[in-house]
Amino acid sequence: MNKNYIPYFLVLYLVLMFMPFSCSGQSDKDISDDAVFAKQRLRMVETQIIPRDITDKNVLEALQKVPRHLFVPNAYRANAYADGPQPIGNDQTISQPYIVAIMTQLLDLDSADKVLEIGTGSGYQAAVLAEIADSI
Repeated sequence: MNKNYIPYFLVLYLVLMFMPFSCSGQSDKDISDDAVFAKQRLRMVETQIIPRDITDKNVLEALQKVPRHLFVPNAYRANAYADGPQPIGNDQTISQPYIVAIMTQLLDLDSADKVLEIGTGSGYQAAVLAEIADSI
């Protein structure tokens, strides 16, 4: 594989991350929502992930960083950081945050690893992996 190849899912993740900034600007509501979701991410890690013996620093940091609410439809964003799977359409769900955390921790990844992620569903797991591994 060409070292300069940028994985499709990483590109998708980056597009989702920078999409709000490509518009004419963020509104005060968007900025407020970002702060609310950031607090919810931190609370999710503190109350759902750490108490269940997820100890890998890279996994914890990735879960605090990746905006899970961007991987669920608008109708379910209020529950994006809840302790359970959320619907993403077509009878599919985004996995419970703990399941993503344990699967990622069990991989025991470091920054030099490469990961092949097949059937990414919403893309959330791939985004978490991309925060840790060299490429996915």
